Amino acid sequence: MSGEEGAERAGPGRPMPEEHVAARIKLEREVRGWSTVKLAEEMAAVGHPINQSAIWRIESGKPRRRVNLDEALGFCKVFDITMQDLTGPPGELATPRIRELAREYVQMTREYHQLRAAIDRNQMHLHEIDMELNAYGDKGPEQRGQVDELLRLEERALQRSLHPSRAHLRNQGQPPTGE
Repeated sequence: MSGEEGAERAGPGRPMPEEHVAARIKLEREVRGWSTVKLAEEMAAVGHPINQSAIWRIESGKPRRRVNLDEALGFCKVFDITMQDLTGPPGELATPRIRELAREYVQMTREYHQLRAAIDRNQMHLHEIDMELNAYGDKGPEQRGQVDELLRLEERALQRSLHPSRAHLRNQGQPPTGE
């Protein structure tokens, strides 16, 4: 193939799947809020290094840079999409607001799952503590009284730390109001 034929193929006359790939890469990158530098880093992390400027040329170059098979596989890994999704029509590209909402949704879902896991770990630990405190309290009324009193004291200390009392304000050198 001559240089002119290659330029023609990479330019306006390029096959539709190549146009779809360029549009899909840009869409997937933007939905994630990634720069071309971040996408290049992600590609390198999955074993398909590509330069940031090459990504820009794929998305916006005049003429656009073609994507080779190795790079296409890397984009599929990074974006967690199939080759068919990468090369197929991307559909109507979302507005910037919809892209922003999609990115926020993904981030909040990830945060939710992280918090849910932390809550589950906390619940398991609380159950273990509860069982141990109950085992101690079951030894007799004196031990039960000790556990109950310690729990009351700890709860009061926690409440004071969350809602400073006048005594707490005095300790900071501030006169209490209304005295």
